[in-house]
Amino acid sequence: MVRWGELFNADGHDRRHRVQDEVRSLLPTRREHTPPSPIDAKAVTKVALRLKHQIEQVIPCELEPDLVTKAHSHIVTPAVIATSKQAGGKDHKACVVYCLLVVKKWFKQQALAELWDADLHDVRATAAEVIAKAIIESEEDTDYLMVDVLLKRYSILLDGEPTVPANAIERAVDLHALTVIGSSGYQRCISYLWRGWLVQDDEDPSRFVSYENKTNTDYWAHLDPDRMRVPRYQNALQIAFSVIFLALYTGAINTINPSGDLDIVEALLYIFSVGFICDETSKLWKIGRYYIGFWNVFNSALYAMLFTSFVLRMVAYAHAGDQDLRSHYNELSYNFLAFTAPMFWMRLLLYLDTFRFFGAMLVVLKVMMRESLIFFALLIVVLVGFLQAFIGMDLTDNSISDAGFVIQAMLNAIMQSPEFEGFDKFAPPFGIILYYIFTFVVMVILLNILIALYNSAYEDITENAIDEYMALFSAKTMQFVRAPDENVFIAPFNLIEMFFLILPFEWWMPTPRYNRLNDYVMGFIYSPLLMVTAFLETRQAHKVKYNRKRGEEDDDVQQEWEQVLNECDFEADGWDKKVQATKPNVELDTAVIEVRRLQSEVRELRELILEMRDRGSGGWGTETLKESSSRLGKLGGSSDSLEREE
Repeated sequence: MVRWGELFNADGHDRRHRVQDEVRSLLPTRREHTPPSPIDAKAVTKVALRLKHQIEQVIPCELEPDLVTKAHSHIVTPAVIATSKQAGGKDHKACVVYCLLVVKKWFKQQALAELWDADLHDVRATAAEVIAKAIIESEEDTDYLMVDVLLKRYSILLDGEPTVPANAIERAVDLHALTVIGSSGYQRCISYLWRGWLVQDDEDPSRFVSYENKTNTDYWAHLDPDRMRVPRYQNALQIAFSVIFLALYTGAINTINPSGDLDIVEALLYIFSVGFICDETSKLWKIGRYYIGFWNVFNSALYAMLFTSFVLRMVAYAHAGDQDLRSHYNELSYNFLAFTAPMFWMRLLLYLDTFRFFGAMLVVLKVMMRESLIFFALLIVVLVGFLQAFIGMDLTDNSISDAGFVIQAMLNAIMQSPEFEGFDKFAPPFGIILYYIFTFVVMVILLNILIALYNSAYEDITENAIDEYMALFSAKTMQFVRAPDENVFIAPFNLIEMFFLILPFEWWMPTPRYNRLNDYVMGFIYSPLLMVTAFLETRQAHKVKYNRKRGEEDDDVQQEWEQVLNECDFEADGWDKKVQATKPNVELDTAVIEVRRLQSEVRELRELILEMRDRGSGGWGTETLKESSSRLGKLGGSSDSLEREE
């Protein structure tokens, strides 16, 4: 990695050419070099098949999901978890969590293929998640858990060929495995990736290593352009650019130029827009149709209207001699610009999802939009049917004259503002009757279905709001980590990369020299931010060193109740002994505990009776009778107390 000092050192060594990590990547998907899996794909597939066989035997019939997911489940027992750990043996034990996620995917696919057993396969898929979470949380070696279990990439065989390598972190995000994502080890790994404490190895992009300067308190060591690959810094810069973009829009829309001239604020607004459009276009080109989502369509609509506004402004410039036409096109351009105001403010939500409140609400909105597809599918069918009926009535005189009236009335009914006036004269009495039926179907049936869908989506998400937020945060982190660009140019800085680096230099300049040139440019344009991040990382290095001195984890935060905890010795003062004597057994129900106690007492009573029978032939002494009576009395008292409790 090139340090800040090397950027300005003419005698510095050329840095190594890095292989870009494009494995299971959001950006890009067209790749030439894919780092291979460290374990043979066939061996990983066999481990997954072993786990699938085990889960099928553990859950042979349909069960309630709560029996599998609850704490201290009698289905997914410690013995079952221990057996799952042994599926990979000593050599391949690190891929067990990844294989469990593959097994979850297989069971989900089987549930879709075998609908008659869908519930059974869904429970088995849940069990695979629960076992994976238990294995993650039981692993005490943090470095091994993060580097080998969660971040090392593995492949399985599909149609005789190994699949694209992926790690457990990516697989859990793709499968929306909330149980695994909500585990402590998984979230700690995501936190390390977000902070840049785990980075990809320059020599082997298929593996992650610890950031070498995590404990370095030297300020200049952290002044490194490569640190712009850290997800936290990229996200902060995106938020800053979004706020600047919004400020430019506010300035442009509130400073209308009657002459139609393009001022500096509006010019910067369109430059930013071009940068964002190029960024979206490159992602769509590299990823393909899988990149298309709600926010992509939303941003594309915003950029399309901004582009239309810009084109109309240029058309107005072309009519400099005709003031009326120029004024007309300028006004139309500002109208398009003003129309995008709500979209500009809503666009901020895309970058505020790292905050818990906005993140949870965005998940709710996303699910609601998906549920709306059912409503709109039904609505379109109903609309087409009724519209065809109304148009047919209007064609009785061989001309369509009331189509506009009919369409507007139908849209008003959808917006819960029906207009019945006019239909009494429209093909009487069929027109008014048909409109009453349409209004009933839309306002009473379809809209109530939509409300029920929204309510169901809101309840489902709010019940798991924390897990859903963690899943959203994990997905956002992986967007930065899965395929980090060798040279990070965030829009609108991507225009600098395109027009001043790629086009004039990349096609002829040697790779080491071109990488060095990129470092110079990145070091210059990101210098204000790098000075801030270097200061923050220096402070963070002091905290990490302090935590390591205390024997704690690197990310440990000392809470107020821990400040005096080292001065307490609960074992020495007898407090721990009292607590252990009175604490309840939460692993078992009270009824189970009492039954087991009764079982032991019955066993002791049986032994006593057998002993009395064996001694009966030889006679009984006074001491023997007293001892037997005492033992029977104790057992009788215990049984009586048990009966009273029951």
